[in-house]
Amino acid sequence: MTLERGLALLFLMLAALYGYTAFFEMDANLPPFAKNSSVWPSTFPKVISAIGVFVGISLLMSSLKQSAEESQLLMSELKGYQYTPVLIFIVMMAVYALMLRPAGFITTSIAFLSIGAIILGERRYATLAIISTIFTVGIWYLVQEVLGIFLKPWPAFIAG
Repeated sequence: MTLERGLALLFLMLAALYGYTAFFEMDANLPPFAKNSSVWPSTFPKVISAIGVFVGISLLMSSLKQSAEESQLLMSELKGYQYTPVLIFIVMMAVYALMLRPAGFITTSIAFLSIGAIILGERRYATLAIISTIFTVGIWYLVQEVLGIFLKPWPAFIAG
């Protein structure tokens, strides 16, 4: 089995497992008033899992059409990849999750987006700051004001 087929199969299995939990586990303990609703808390996960299964099957089928020579990945090529940015992003995601409450959503998100873009090679710092600020404040506004879910925007020493 080639790497592409193995990854497509792994993706398909993860999407199917996610779909199983969305279809059979999430709706088991719904309150009585929510059972007659047209949109349940599991509606979006069901859609995501269906799309994931479709994409996984598509990837698996497209990798079967390739010849063995086209899809072989040599072990020597694995040494040429840059693993450092991936490891930095994994650490950054953990730090982001830990800093959301003490530093606030807006501060933490702008820092995460900016540092992540710099790691990926962006050097237009002014544009980067403007874009990350606009998107962070926009997402905060949608979640806070439109959906009504409280997100602490600023650190405690600023918000009082």
